[in-house]
This record gives sequence, structure tokens and C-alpha cells, in this order.
Amino acid sequence: MRKSIFKWIGLGLVLVAGVVLFSAAQAAQTRTAEAQTSSTVPSTGIVCTSDPGTNPTFTLTTKTGYILLPDGNSMFMWSYSNGNDHFQHPGPVLCVNQGDTVTVILQNTLNTDASILFPGQEDVMANGVPAQPQFDGGGNLTSLTNVAAANGGSMTYSFVTNNPGTYIYESGTDPRMQVGMGLFGALIVRPALGADYAYNRTDSRFTPEEEFLVLLSEIDPYQHQAAENGQPYDLNNYKPRYWLINGRGFPDSVADNDASWLPNQPYGALARIHEFNDTLPPSDLNYHPYPGMVRYLNVGTEDYPFHPHGNNGLVIGRDGHPLEGPTGEDLSFEKFAINIGPGQTWDVIFKWYDAENYDEITNPVPVTIPNLANMVYGQFYSGGPYLGTQGTLPVGGEGLNQCGEYYIISHNHALYQITSWGVTMTGPITYMRIDPPLPNNCQ
Repeated sequence: MRKSIFKWIGLGLVLVAGVVLFSAAQAAQTRTAEAQTSSTVPSTGIVCTSDPGTNPTFTLTTKTGYILLPDGNSMFMWSYSNGNDHFQHPGPVLCVNQGDTVTVILQNTLNTDASILFPGQEDVMANGVPAQPQFDGGGNLTSLTNVAAANGGSMTYSFVTNNPGTYIYESGTDPRMQVGMGLFGALIVRPALGADYAYNRTDSRFTPEEEFLVLLSEIDPYQHQAAENGQPYDLNNYKPRYWLINGRGFPDSVADNDASWLPNQPYGALARIHEFNDTLPPSDLNYHPYPGMVRYLNVGTEDYPFHPHGNNGLVIGRDGHPLEGPTGEDLSFEKFAINIGPGQTWDVIFKWYDAENYDEITNPVPVTIPNLANMVYGQFYSGGPYLGTQGTLPVGGEGLNQCGEYYIISHNHALYQITSWGVTMTGPITYMRIDPPLPNNCQ
């Protein structure tokens, strides 16, 4: 990919990010791929809730609470929380291994029946019997799976994770209402080949520290207002007015995981990576032979065409199935915009590298850089178009580029969906940050 173009893409959006992305830029350079407790939460990347052993058990508790939105509004939500932990949105990212016998205990504190559906999992049991749809006395469908009764009911689900991949878990009870209110989360099943593989294919290997979640959702504020006030809501009038990524809207989306001003929205969406390089000797600090990984999930009612600038992604799996033929042949394909349909998950690996080998001295960018007086620059401009460069900025200008890194925008390409009830340039927007070669002074 050409380094020269990235400094000029999305300058208007760069200006919006402001101090929030500066917080993300301060993230620690050494990151952990998975975390179970707050003391080990990585600044960027997926934060896993896990349980060691081959029989992991999770307790998910339905709770109500509030989240903050980019237009300054707060929104009443439902969600699954981890055990007795406080309300969080979205629900915990459950990380397990292929072949595990997984137990999920649902504790329902809502004043209505609720449940958990596990799309893609086989032979799910509910309180020891096969999970199945529920009907009322008149034969009307009331839930797609067994429920935990309102006001304190419980239901225990169990299943064996036969197939690795990315999955959604969500309420199967009145899903248009309950999923819309926030009863959903992500389930990641690691393959037998290892946690740094997406599937049991050697070509699905990725860099564990560069694994990211893009969980896309939507909110109709009138539905949530009705639920908060205990009033009925006609879903025929449903119309989303907010769209979120990992439960946040831009610019909060690029803040660290567990940002202090977002106590109920723990998951950031900033992707922080290093340049792909598999030609250096393994002893070199910049030997970086494996790609990054993005897990896309859509729990909304609309298609979300997510559009990462600066690289094509290689789609290697969808809905928990590797893209391969009957004899294992590779059927993966490159794609620029990833169009995730409602209920779908996509697994995508990606590489960022300097295809032209630009160098300020030996191979300069073949364009004339305007002088500072004639240039519009963003807050993350480093003073030059080269990775690692920190050049001259205008007198009195403030830059948030700390060490010559790049910031490349990624966003939903249905532009009406990158709003917050009419406030533009918010919603499901994030960035990819590329750190300069090591050693560097990035923090």
C-alpha cells in the first residue's frame, strides 16, 4: 500500500477525533491478546472473557443501564453482564476452544422472560434437555429457545464447540425487541490448531496481538424510551437513528478499552498494528510475518458495508465456516468493503505494507508537497508523508501524532449510518494505527 496517500485521506474526520484519539495513541506498545480481569485488559484489540479448562462455565446476567452517545445523549439499554459485574454493553466477548463443553448460566433480572440463542452451535441443551422453540397455550411462538423466567429466573445452556470461528449470541425471545435493546454479544471459538489461527488451516494464521472486533449494532431511541418508561412500542414504527461499533460511537470508538469516561462501554475499536514484513531475519525487531485479523459481526436489521481505507482484506470465513472447497482447497477472496448482512459474521485477515518502498531520500513520493502556508493538515499529521517522520509543523500548531505513526480511517460506507440522530461523522467509525519501525518512542 502506498504510504503517500494515507496522510491525505479523511483529513476532516481526523480533525474530529481530537483528544479522544490522543488517549488511544498513549496505549502501551506491548499488548496482551486475551484478558479475563480488568488488571490485564489490553489497550487495543479483543478483550476476552474466558474460563480455563475444557469445560468453561460462564454466568450471564441480564441487566439494565445507560450508555453514552456521541451527540451527548444517554440511552437506556438492556445487556448481558458477566456474573455479578456491573452493567456493560455489549455483552462479554466469550472466548473458548474447539471441542470445549461450554456451559452458560443465564440469570434474568428483567421483568420479562429472556433467553440466549447460540446460532451456529449444534445440539444445544437447556437445563439438560434439547433446547427448542417455546409456544403458548394457543400454539403461538413465544421464544426461539428455552427461557429464563422474568424477575429472577434462570436457565442453563450447554453445547460442545465443534467448529471454530466467530459467532453471535443473542436473545431468542422476542428478538426484534430484546436484541434491539442490547441482549447480544460475541462468541469466539479458537481452533485446535491454536489461538493464533482463525480456523484449522495453516493459511489462517494471524498475529495474536493484532486481533480486532467490529461488532455493529443500531438503536431506535423511541423503542428504548418506551422500554425505560414501561410502555408498549409498535415495532412497525422501528427506525434506527444511532449506529454503533463495539457499543460505542465515534470518537469514543477509538478510545482505549475500559476508557474511564465510558464505564459501561468497555470495548474500543482502534486497530493498532505494525507493518507486515516476512523478509527480515526472525531476529530482527521488525520481523512481522503474519497478518492482522478482524472479526466482523452484525446484530442489526440492515446491511453494514464496512469500509477500511488503506488495505484490502482477505475474507477467509463466514458464519463460522472457513472458505474452502470439498477437498480443502482455498476459496478465500480479497475484498475492500466488507458488506455484513444482518446476523452474519465475517472473518478477515489483512496486511499493511509499503508496496512502493518510499524513502524521503532514495525513493521520494512523486508529488510536490505543498508548503505549510498552503496546506490543510489534520491533528495527526506528523510533518511528512513517510512512516516514522516527524517534520516541521506550523508555528502554534498542535499535533497529536506522537511518534510518526499513521492513522488510516475505517468506517461504515453507508454514510447515513455514520450519524447519531443527525450528528454527522459519528457512529461506526474507527482508525487503523500503524506504528513506525522498531525501535521507536511510541507509547
